[in-house]
Amino acid sequence: MPAQGTSPPGTQDEREAARWVRAMFGGVAQRYDLLNRVLSFHFDQRWRARTVERAAPWLKKPGARVVDLCCGTGDLLIALEAARGGPAIGADFCHPMLREAARKIARRKCRSILIEADALALPFPGASVDLLTTAFGFRNLANYDHGLAEMRRVLRPGGAAAILEFSQPENRAFARLYAFYSRRVLPAIGGLVSGNRSAYEYLPESVRKFPTAAELAERMRSAGFASVDYERLTGGIVALHIGIVPQ
Repeated sequence: MPAQGTSPPGTQDEREAARWVRAMFGGVAQRYDLLNRVLSFHFDQRWRARTVERAAPWLKKPGARVVDLCCGTGDLLIALEAARGGPAIGADFCHPMLREAARKIARRKCRSILIEADALALPFPGASVDLLTTAFGFRNLANYDHGLAEMRRVLRPGGAAAILEFSQPENRAFARLYAFYSRRVLPAIGGLVSGNRSAYEYLPESVRKFPTAAELAERMRSAGFASVDYERLTGGIVALHIGIVPQ
């Protein structure tokens, strides 16, 4: 059975896991964008662009309420606002990441708003959101099924959840190459630039323990999502899942 949620080193339960993740992201917030670009060879921007493209039917809906969960420094949030021509809501439980997002939003004169909120306890009424997105944040939740249930709860009938997350390549040769990069090269560069090597040792381990793309799709169906599909990106190191709440 795949992991129920992230399990950082030294943590014993969901509360400790969430506290560890919050502190870890707080410690790398100021270097987060730089490392995203360097370590992904700028592919992270393409992955977010594809997420916005797939979310277009909901973004174009008049008066749609759009929320980006685990928004981090706001890259996907800003792209969502640009695509829909109007503000969205960014939510994250890590205050330092929200500070970085606020600076970026102000520089770009965006109108989206930020709230400090846990994806496992969203401050939205049931059936009140048309589109929920999350980019590279879902994997860090302390309980994946609880996170999916919260997403399902706040989405309106016909609304969609778009989950962009790291995955595991199916091609064995590419998987070995990617494993070497993620376990050897990535922690060294990430630690050097951020000063927090443990954060970038956690990354490949969290991906290794995360459900496969097919398993995540099945969890989404079990949570009540319909028409669940996914596409693998860049050789399968990333997967984009879309699930729709039945009408």
